[in-house]
Amino acid sequence: MNKNINKLILVFLGLLVFAPQGVLGQSQSEKPKDEFQNKLWYTSPAKEWMEALPVGNGRLGAMVYGGVEEEQIQLNEESVWAGPPIPTGKPGAYTYIEEARKLIFNGEYAKANSLVQDNVLDRRIAPRSYQTLGELNLKFNIEGTSENYRRELDIDNAIAKTTFTANGVNYVREVFSTPIDQVIVVLLTADKPNSISLDLSLDRPADFEVASLGNNKIKMWGQASHKGKHLGVKYETQLMAVPKGGKLKSEDGVISIENATSVKLLISAATDYNRHDPFKPLTENLGSRNSKDLKAANKKSLKKLVSDHIAEYQRLFNRVSIELGHSDLDKLPTDERLEAVKNGADDAGLFELYFQYGRYLLISSSREGSLPANLQGIWNNHLVAPWNGDYHTNINMQMNYWPAELTNLSECHEPFFSFIESLVPSGQKTAKEIYNNEGFVVHHTTDVWHWTVPIGRVGYGMWPMGGAWATGHFMEHYRYTGDKQFLEERAYPIIKESCKFLLDWLTTDPRSGKLVSGPSTSPENKFYPPNNTDGKHVNLGMGNAMDQEIIYESFTNLLDAAKDLGIDDEFTKEVATALGKLSLPQIGSDGRLMEWSEEFDEVDAGHRHLSHLYGLYPGSQFNTQDTPYVIDAIYRSINHRLANGGGHTGWSRAWIINFYARLNDSNKAYENVKALLQKSTAKNLFDYHPPFQIDGNFGGTAGIAEMLLHSHVKDDKGTVILELLPALPSAWNTGNITGLVARGGFEVDLAWENGALKTTTISSKAGGMCKVKLGETTVDLVLAAGEKRVFNSTLN
Repeated sequence: MNKNINKLILVFLGLLVFAPQGVLGQSQSEKPKDEFQNKLWYTSPAKEWMEALPVGNGRLGAMVYGGVEEEQIQLNEESVWAGPPIPTGKPGAYTYIEEARKLIFNGEYAKANSLVQDNVLDRRIAPRSYQTLGELNLKFNIEGTSENYRRELDIDNAIAKTTFTANGVNYVREVFSTPIDQVIVVLLTADKPNSISLDLSLDRPADFEVASLGNNKIKMWGQASHKGKHLGVKYETQLMAVPKGGKLKSEDGVISIENATSVKLLISAATDYNRHDPFKPLTENLGSRNSKDLKAANKKSLKKLVSDHIAEYQRLFNRVSIELGHSDLDKLPTDERLEAVKNGADDAGLFELYFQYGRYLLISSSREGSLPANLQGIWNNHLVAPWNGDYHTNINMQMNYWPAELTNLSECHEPFFSFIESLVPSGQKTAKEIYNNEGFVVHHTTDVWHWTVPIGRVGYGMWPMGGAWATGHFMEHYRYTGDKQFLEERAYPIIKESCKFLLDWLTTDPRSGKLVSGPSTSPENKFYPPNNTDGKHVNLGMGNAMDQEIIYESFTNLLDAAKDLGIDDEFTKEVATALGKLSLPQIGSDGRLMEWSEEFDEVDAGHRHLSHLYGLYPGSQFNTQDTPYVIDAIYRSINHRLANGGGHTGWSRAWIINFYARLNDSNKAYENVKALLQKSTAKNLFDYHPPFQIDGNFGGTAGIAEMLLHSHVKDDKGTVILELLPALPSAWNTGNITGLVARGGFEVDLAWENGALKTTTISSKAGGMCKVKLGETTVDLVLAAGEKRVFNSTLN
């Protein structure tokens, strides 16, 4: 392998002799002139969508293929969704809930399963998917064979670039999606005058029309649907071409350019989706909105257009830097590096790139004012996306936001909060009509139409914990930021609304006298009931571990928030009483933490969900300090899953990384980071479920951060403990990371050498106290707002 690597390095270093800068130029990004750091790069065009490179501004996304004679840029706008009808639930279903509970307590699981399936769950109405906006097709008149080809995505400045030479002309194509001007920008340049000729068109698999607008614009418009049904949002996109030199015309929806020296393309898109009330479309003219955006962007100088984009992107991205180690592999194309890791190589630089790529994707798919990242972020080339591109709240949507606070992207969390708040009215209606309960509830799936009812099969649909899990993110945001106004005005109200439902939902288990949740599934698992004679599995139980852990966390969050806000009333007393009576997960006869309230025979011992370990991560109910008696049971549970084929989806593997990081197990955490890249990562570093699901990228980034910094454990006085390098693997023997954020509002920089801490800098945003832990050494630290403290390897 070493000979091949050395040969490839010589070839690719030769490419750098060409390395054209294009219109944007290296100086715009103000970053070190390293041709490999923080770049995904390749020596041939993408052959398929999962090799293309993503750009996005939170709302508008594009996948860049990097073709030579024919280039395709696949486009997305976050709100292009097919529409109603949506599930409305079965009002009065609560009359069957109590009967189902009695059946389960009496051991009649199959009857309870059927009763709930027939009388509680609504039908699944699909497909009503998140959809592609379409494609921008560029057909070039290129003479000669292309040479010195390179395409890249520079995540330092969020710009995709394709370069090559043909017939003695050096061509550069650059693409970015600017959050400032709300357009996608495509820049085409050549180093010889009058060398660019091409035709431009917009296309879509269905439901579209195209037309020319004047002599330099075309538009595409329509209404999202599924084969004429499920009519959803109306959309329009416009393309403006601004060439330098040459000839230009636009006829019949095609723009033709001849002999230009450079071309600037601006793409705008708009829909009539109303995030405040999806069933009342916006009335503003879509064409006017698009024309306004294009006019404003075109009015700016190119230098200003680019610098504004880079400055706004880097405002977020540059908060964190990371270096995990270097090798000759750094100089290989990304697909070659990935293949080397799949063949067993250790490439610390690739993990470093993967970590920052996850942050890049979050910035690019979830910005203030946008919808939250869905199952595919914002990047989807289908009319019927995998799982419709839904928001799955039984882990996937939440996992998308695991890295938000820890990796210093707190603002990117905002779309999640706004969306969950938008579900409250529907969730209140569902709680009352379906369960006859107060509060609000969300089940395992929703989408931009804000429905919250249980649907489909009991194996995934009968699970009313999605809203409660989501409210935990509100409390986490407060713990990381110390934003008291957010706690008072947003976090506490929605946590309270969820706890209202949970209090009404809980019932007393006659077998234990404890409060339990149910009937519900453990997402999305199944078991064989006792005395099973027909070989059929069931899904529903009472007091399943994940339900109990989420409720424990919800009640704890409510009481913590109330304490910080000085609230002590009848409701907090009721929550405290219920918390004391709550049934907690048990350890089985085989030493594993039990997923269900009884020891059932498993149908799928390697199931992708590890729901019963929620209390370890993302929760903090279980940890090595406060609940050491549970740790061995958790280890046994993880090992049992993996031994039976678990972790076979990207997001599941990412979850396992975080488990081992929380357990301070550096070897196992690293082993699973490596497995994530080996088994569940495409050439463009997108996560495979399979197919593509972006949550694995975000979960992987969170896991790497968790290996380097813990702040989830508190001492008995409630003081946050910052644990430094808790799961540092030997493969990352020397390195550094800056800008990680800990609970309590602390920012942490770390540098280590030969596996040992060298220095750490800890600063406080709002002022506060924490304990800093390194191995067995712990020191108390009190900082004023804006103050920082530097420690050496002995925490002195």
